[in-house]
Amino acid sequence: MSRRGKKPKQQRLLLAGAVLLFAVLGGLFWYRSYLGGILEERYQRGLALRAAGDLVSAAEVLGNLQVEHPNSARAPEALLQAGTLLHLSLGRYQEALLAYLTVERDYADAPQAGAARIQLAELYKYRLDDQPRAISAYRRLLDEPRDDGDRLQYELADCYFRLNNFEQARIEFENLLRDYPVTPLAAEVRFRVAVTYALEGEADNAMAAFREVTTRWPGSPFAIEARFGLAAALEERERLRDALAILEELQGVYPNQQVLEQRILHLRGRIDKQHSGS
Repeated sequence: MSRRGKKPKQQRLLLAGAVLLFAVLGGLFWYRSYLGGILEERYQRGLALRAAGDLVSAAEVLGNLQVEHPNSARAPEALLQAGTLLHLSLGRYQEALLAYLTVERDYADAPQAGAARIQLAELYKYRLDDQPRAISAYRRLLDEPRDDGDRLQYELADCYFRLNNFEQARIEFENLLRDYPVTPLAAEVRFRVAVTYALEGEADNAMAAFREVTTRWPGSPFAIEARFGLAAALEERERLRDALAILEELQGVYPNQQVLEQRILHLRGRIDKQHSGS
């Protein structure tokens, strides 16, 4: 056969291959579009079930979407939504934990990974009471550039407080005030620093910190609590009349008047006993 006869045959084969390739690519595009539509319907059905109050079914639909189609565009969001339902609404904490960890691990570059890390930290801290793991989770979050760093630093410090590690809690609270000097949490944080001193029996440091709260943030609710704490520290230093004077000033102001009256009666009793014994 001549070269002229071969050339048209090769061209026909190339043309057939190109047609087949375009057909395959077209079929893949159609399949992906079709599958994407089906998955979007499933995702929306999960949200509709949640809105209707069928939370168990909603979590199942959303979770199964990710399990069956882990590479779909909706997979990380569906799994995050399922985890949130399991965590906050259904109390199925171990399943929620697995969902969050999967989002964090398998979709690290997706925006849902950051949200999963926050939920993971809160799950460890508030639901599972696993403060060491919560601390680790909050530290990972603080390594990222964030707008809510002061709140996360507060949560970290509070984890140490819950572990009765008051010294480290104080360090973390002080770090918050150093790193976020204009935080709206400042009055509360300084109050909690004072509380850590009081719990460690360091009455002088506690009094100084309580006084700072009342001086710098006099309109804050924590200023009232600081005055109550200051009275307790003064009593510990046997300055009973000074403590009583502060508590009497809080009458009609302190939010728990019953507790306040009990402390006032207690102090008056101590003062009377001292007077009668002199």
